Amino acid sequence: MTTCKKELAVAALRNGTVIDRIPSSALFQAVKILGIEKLDKHVTIGNNLDSKKLGTKGIIKVADTIFPEDVLNRIALIAPTAKINIIRDFEVVEKYHVTLPQTIIGIVKCDNPKCITNNEPMKTKFELIDPENRVIRCHYCGHTVSAKDAQIK
Repeated sequence: MTTCKKELAVAALRNGTVIDRIPSSALFQAVKILGIEKLDKHVTIGNNLDSKKLGTKGIIKVADTIFPEDVLNRIALIAPTAKINIIRDFEVVEKYHVTLPQTIIGIVKCDNPKCITNNEPMKTKFELIDPENRVIRCHYCGHTVSAKDAQIK
């Protein structure tokens, strides 16, 4: 008789936020966008984990931290498949998918070398102009870029 033993690839979380279904190639950009490297909480990062939907995926677990939804939605730029799970007492109490915000401030670098944001000390600002194709436009110079091709600062 054979028994099949399954193990969790990443330890369970008592309270906090789990960001799942991040494409492996975008995991460390998501860490940067969310500023997770600056947190003083327990953080678990898993990469190249098996995923039926993505092939491989990344996951981020942050203990005792509930990020505001608008902060988590920033990663929709590079990880539109990401799913958020809010955990309390080891139970998932809320689940939702990230959505690309209408305005993206200070995350994307404008590709236009003449843009004021590349020549003056100011934050970039992009607007979502095509949600279906995830196209964003610089507020200052009008340069457009697909979210998948955007340069993260």
